Amino acid sequence: MDSTSLAALWDRLIGTQPAPDRWLVIATAVAALAVTAPPGIWRLARNAITIAHEGGHGLVALVSGRRLQGIRLHSDTSGLTVSRGRPTGLGMILTAAAGYTAPPLLGLGGAWLLAAHRVTLLLWVATALLAAMLVMIRNAYGALTVIVTGAAFLLVSWLTGPDVQAAFAYGAVWFLLMGGVRPAFELQAKRRHGGAPDSDADQLSRLTHVPPVLWLFFFHTVSVCSLIGGGRWMLGL
Repeated sequence: MDSTSLAALWDRLIGTQPAPDRWLVIATAVAALAVTAPPGIWRLARNAITIAHEGGHGLVALVSGRRLQGIRLHSDTSGLTVSRGRPTGLGMILTAAAGYTAPPLLGLGGAWLLAAHRVTLLLWVATALLAAMLVMIRNAYGALTVIVTGAAFLLVSWLTGPDVQAAFAYGAVWFLLMGGVRPAFELQAKRRHGGAPDSDADQLSRLTHVPPVLWLFFFHTVSVCSLIGGGRWMLGL
C-alpha cells in the first residue's frame, strides 16, 4: 500500500461523516428497543452485552496491573473472566465493578463519537477492541461469537455506504445503551429470589464491605445516566 493509499485510509478513519436524518436515529432506537425488550429476542441478543461485560472486566484488569489469563463466553449468555493478582485492593475492585458498567459506558462513548459525526471511527474502534478480545478468548463458543460480531462491524465499515454505516452504528450504540440497563435489573431479581450468590455485586461487597444493594444502585445509576446522556447526544438535544 503506497503513501497515497495510507493517507486516504487515515483520512477515512479520522474524518467526519454527514449527520443522519433524525428519522434514522429514532428508527434505530426503536429497533434497539425491539431487540432488548422481548424476552425471546433478548436471550439471543444478550450475547453481545456479555461480550461487552466480560471485555470490560478484562480491559480494566489489564489497565489496573492485573494479569489477564482468559475470557470464556457461554451459550446461556453467562461469562467468566479470570485474572491474576492481589485478591484485594483497588485493582480487584475496579475489575469487579467494570462488568455491569462496561456496556452502558461503551454505549456512552459510542454516542459521543456519533455526536461528533465519526461513524467510521466508531466502527473501526469496535472492530479493534473485538480483535484484541479474541486473543484472550478460551472457548470455542466465545471465539465464534466474538468473530461473528467483529466481522459484522468490519464488513459494514468496509463494504457499505454512509447510510448503512450510520444505521448500523446508531443501532449498535442504542443497543449497548438500552441493553446495558436490563442486566442489573435481572441480577436484582435473581438476588431477590436467592440466586447469583457470587455475583459481581456480592464480590464487590466482600471487597469493600459495602452492601450489595448499594453496588446494584451504582450499576443502575451508571446504566440509566448513560442511556439518558447518550440518547440526548445522538438525538442532538
